[in-house]
Amino acid sequence: MKKIKLTLNDFFNLPDAEIFNPDKFRDITSVSIDSRKIGKNCLFIAIKGERFDGHDFINEVIKKKVSAVLINKNQFERFKNLDIPFITVKDTTKSLGDIASVWRDKLDAKVIGITGSAGKTTTKEMLASILSVKFRVNKTVGNNNNHIGVPLTLLSTKAKDQIVVVEHGTNHFGEIKYTANISRPDFALITNIGHSHLEYLKDRKGVLKEKSALLKVTAKLGDLVFINKDDDLLSAYGRVFKRKITFGFDKQCDYKGKIENIDKLGRATIEISYDKKKFSAKLPIAGEQNAKNFLAAFAIAKELKLSDKQILKGLKKIKSASKRLEVKKFDNTIIINDSYNANPDSMKASLKLLTRMKPAYRKIAVIGDMFELGRQSKRLHREIGSFINELKLDEVYTVGKLSENIHKSLNGRVPVKKHFSEKTLLIKTLKKSDLKKSIILIKGSRGMKMEEIYSALEEKLK
Repeated sequence: MKKIKLTLNDFFNLPDAEIFNPDKFRDITSVSIDSRKIGKNCLFIAIKGERFDGHDFINEVIKKKVSAVLINKNQFERFKNLDIPFITVKDTTKSLGDIASVWRDKLDAKVIGITGSAGKTTTKEMLASILSVKFRVNKTVGNNNNHIGVPLTLLSTKAKDQIVVVEHGTNHFGEIKYTANISRPDFALITNIGHSHLEYLKDRKGVLKEKSALLKVTAKLGDLVFINKDDDLLSAYGRVFKRKITFGFDKQCDYKGKIENIDKLGRATIEISYDKKKFSAKLPIAGEQNAKNFLAAFAIAKELKLSDKQILKGLKKIKSASKRLEVKKFDNTIIINDSYNANPDSMKASLKLLTRMKPAYRKIAVIGDMFELGRQSKRLHREIGSFINELKLDEVYTVGKLSENIHKSLNGRVPVKKHFSEKTLLIKTLKKSDLKKSIILIKGSRGMKMEEIYSALEEKLK
């Protein structure tokens, strides 16, 4: 079976690389930064992280018959007597990207790059599920989407893979430009431009500046970009691209969606009009925002020539990603576990979903802090409080220093509202509450670990 190989010449061409014991070198067919995962003909790259240093595991990987190691030049004296091929570079993290870029050149697979302020992981999972009906697909594992995760996704792609769906994340300017130049997508999609990572990206225009690098790199290569016309910034920005596909719900575009119905568990039925045709399906996961994610995935699938039947087959396999709008039923209580992360846009979407589910049930929102919002943090938390005032929620519980701003913005339209400085007190209150015939939304930023509240309620309701 054909395998992708990194040759000695590939390493000679790496910037600032020096190769030792080249006479013992054999072609590399796998790359790892994890000493526990050493495959056949494997290169181990010693990455220095905040909590570990890969150089400390060199002797361990040698015992596992690693083929070669790549280390930082400042570690040369420590490892100069190694009996296997080793390569020294100025920065092993940068060289990980360089090696992934070489690997990318050897791939026959189409690369699909996805980013966005919200929905990128779910869209990636949807798209991979649908495309796997027709193609052999590799994808980003979890949300391993940064300057290390993107190269590792590419390096995990095999010669027989036909599609690789790569998620691109960021929290500072320049990160997506860097990873996009490694992945060099054939198709590129930005789900939306929202209020995410504002501590570093300042405002939505800053988010657009950073995220749009994925489109720029793709378009520069002459490849295809997908534009969300419902997003004001993306719609305006997208005009500059010649090769583009547009999608949306509110405006005329190549793929126009319409939500026909949302059932009592928040699952949408969507109709999509395209090329004088219509497609209709009920989504297996909750959330109007997931109908938008599916529309984007549908557009890409159609451009890759999947039939309606193939898309429906792939759609049936879609499940909510862990802690992302996971709807869990316990007798007559429902919990929406959306605890993975939060920004103002995703928070509003999830609160809106809560109000549309099970009309006869009490609606309870359990909300934690939203991080990385910079100077706008206080205002954006207060906006969530004002947004809640316009909804029909029965109880709102907030936890954390920042979420106190939400609590203070709530008015008399919310019958029960309580704020807690820490989760333990909130959990005690919820455990004592009668939660029969209730729907409970749990949401907050990753650092709040709101899943601990879900686990406590799950224990109570089992």
